[in-house]
Formats: sequence, C-alpha cells, structure tokens
Amino acid sequence: MRVLRAELGIGLDGVRAVLEQVLAGQYSGTLPEMELLARKLRASGLEAAAARTVD
Repeated sequence: MRVLRAELGIGLDGVRAVLEQVLAGQYSGTLPEMELLARKLRASGLEAAAARTVD
C-alpha cells in the first residue's frame, strides 16, 4: 500500500480502492504506466507484472 500511495499520490481510502482493483486485475493504464508500477511493486518485494489486454 505504501508503494501505491507514493506512486499515485493518493490517500489511504483511495489506495484501498485501487488495491482492490489491482488484485482483481481491473486496474488499467497505459502499458508504460503499468510497467513502471509493476517495477516499483517488485522492488518493494511484491510479485507483480504488467499485462496487455484487448478491449
């Protein structure tokens, strides 16, 4: 949650909502944005990967 708060600049309430979306695979952004977020999460010791989806 610290990584999400720092990277996204959101408060605790907002980060809980984002975390639910991330865990459900529903959080979206550009591939470079998601790759950067995944790198930050991996650097903090979490397993994370960015994936491309087709709309």
